[in-house]
Amino acid sequence: MTDRGIGKWILPQPDIKKKKYIDIPKLGRTVPFGYKLSEEEDGWLTPIPSELEALEKAKKYLKQYSLTKVAAWLSTATGRYIGPSSLEARIKNEQSQKRRSTTYRLLANRYKEALEKAEKYERRVGCTEDSYFATEHYREIRDSFYKTEK
Repeated sequence: MTDRGIGKWILPQPDIKKKKYIDIPKLGRTVPFGYKLSEEEDGWLTPIPSELEALEKAKKYLKQYSLTKVAAWLSTATGRYIGPSSLEARIKNEQSQKRRSTTYRLLANRYKEALEKAEKYERRVGCTEDSYFATEHYREIRDSFYKTEK
């Protein structure tokens, strides 16, 4: 029988894949894990690819290991400390932002469909006077939506 004492159980190491990360604005007092203060621009954070890739791996490990073990592995693997509560807060924040952006995209598509139906209805009815679709406000919204969609 093999001895699996304390300190002999090791989580798998991160598999590094090349991804493109972008600078983000600094919003709070603390610098989030995976980023450092930008040397070129004040108020911006520069990504650290090795830490962000290890963080992605850590998210997958949380399905199998405890938050404390994953945080300890992440700190050891990257050389930058992150506590279990900080890791949990970071992951919950990312999930919340992802859900929010998905909701906004779905709402944008619903509004687009609703505007198209309303415009089609007004054309069918023959409403030309005081039509919302003849206003400059509608054209600005439509043009900005189609510009960002491409």
